[in-house]
Amino acid sequence: MIPDDPALPLLMPVQHAPEDFSDPDAAVARLEMIYDEATAFLREQFQAIITGPAPKHRARACYPEIRITTRSYARVDSRLSFGHVAEPGTYATTITRPDLFRNYLRQQIALLIENHGVAVTIGPSTTPIPLHFALPADGEVTVPDGSSPGVPLRDIFDVPDLATTNDDIVNGYLMRDPDGTAPLALFTAQRIDYSLARLAHYTATGADHFQNHVLFTNYKFYVDEFARYAEVALADPDAGYDEFIAPGNIAYRAGEAIAESVTNSQMPAYHLKRPGGAGITLVNIGVGPSNAKTATDHIAVLRPHVWLMLGHCAGLRNSQSLGDYVLAHAYLREDHVLDDDLPVWVPIPALAEVQVALEQAVADVTEFSGYDLKRIMRTGTVATIANRNWELRDQSGPVQRLSQSRAVALDMESATIAANGFRFRVPYGTLLCVSDKPLHGELKLPGMATEFYRSQVSRHLKIGIRALEALRDMPLDRLHSRKLRSFEETAFL
Repeated sequence: MIPDDPALPLLMPVQHAPEDFSDPDAAVARLEMIYDEATAFLREQFQAIITGPAPKHRARACYPEIRITTRSYARVDSRLSFGHVAEPGTYATTITRPDLFRNYLRQQIALLIENHGVAVTIGPSTTPIPLHFALPADGEVTVPDGSSPGVPLRDIFDVPDLATTNDDIVNGYLMRDPDGTAPLALFTAQRIDYSLARLAHYTATGADHFQNHVLFTNYKFYVDEFARYAEVALADPDAGYDEFIAPGNIAYRAGEAIAESVTNSQMPAYHLKRPGGAGITLVNIGVGPSNAKTATDHIAVLRPHVWLMLGHCAGLRNSQSLGDYVLAHAYLREDHVLDDDLPVWVPIPALAEVQVALEQAVADVTEFSGYDLKRIMRTGTVATIANRNWELRDQSGPVQRLSQSRAVALDMESATIAANGFRFRVPYGTLLCVSDKPLHGELKLPGMATEFYRSQVSRHLKIGIRALEALRDMPLDRLHSRKLRSFEETAFL
């Protein structure tokens, strides 16, 4: 927040008095109006300062806010794990980009009104919008590092405040403000804006293209196969997909050949879109648990319905063969990147709905079923490590731990993605493909690996897509179950 300076008076846009709404559409419309006016004001002030004389005032606009107060302990329909507060009190959350989250906000607000029989209050909050987050996301307008004519920009505008841009609500550390108000959502507006900016930077696509069903992979082979799959899907009117977005926000429609993607982004994203965000997003996160954490930290603010890891792993059992699948039902977290946010003693459970969808997808695509499915798929613990060259160290320690954990596969991303799914209340799952067996003398070498990837990637990707399509058709109350919700939980999903 800008420090007080009596020499520069504070200028703000017209402030709308808080107003109660019993119609979710009207509530969302008011959120959009307040947000649009606030960001337009900041952009106008920024442009005037950059092109004009030294300013004689500070400029501030605040995020809109949703607030609800209930005074009754009356029991609500708790079959849904979200959409209601646990006890009487006042609950609030700041809101950003209501245009992007319109359907989500309408659903969450409608549930609150229905479950508690009270109106929601919409008005401006006291949380400033940082100038950086009010500027267009296309990058055509940037905040310079220096000063406007004679005055540092930080003296005029609010900038991101990392002290309040955190995961305290998600991690269960901050459940009430000093005035007793409890959070209504897992993420504050500044935390969401921070991630939206990071997503555009890392994935080279706009946040508005992300779909509700996400695949993570660690190889470009899957990207190429996903583009080929998209061409076929777009040409099929019964598939329901209407657009494919590649890095750089390049759009393809039915009948257009999808060019091979060339991008310098660290974690490029590709989106096979359906109306209402019901399509599939594929993110190539590259190798390593740090990348896995970075991607999921930011995608989580979009509140996807499910994310799955599709990648390659080291098979740890001599009974496994190259090309076999591993369906993770437990995770050994040897990567430690999330230890400060989610202690290693927290169990990461397998989610039945996701497990069933993945197993059925394997059966459908491979045409194995029942007992025969064991020929090509193992269910077991997947261990995730941070050291890609773990084989070069003294193996007695790692191998003993792997054996004691009953691990059947080893990779560098899956446990991180699952643990962050657990932390962010996003349903998760993992289906890996065995590409080497280092404990048994079958190492991943260039020629062998290339041939392996060509023969396995297409089928593996189809399995992941089939599983996501099955989960897409599942009612939300089944997928977003209480397994991912804590004792004192926010009302918003």
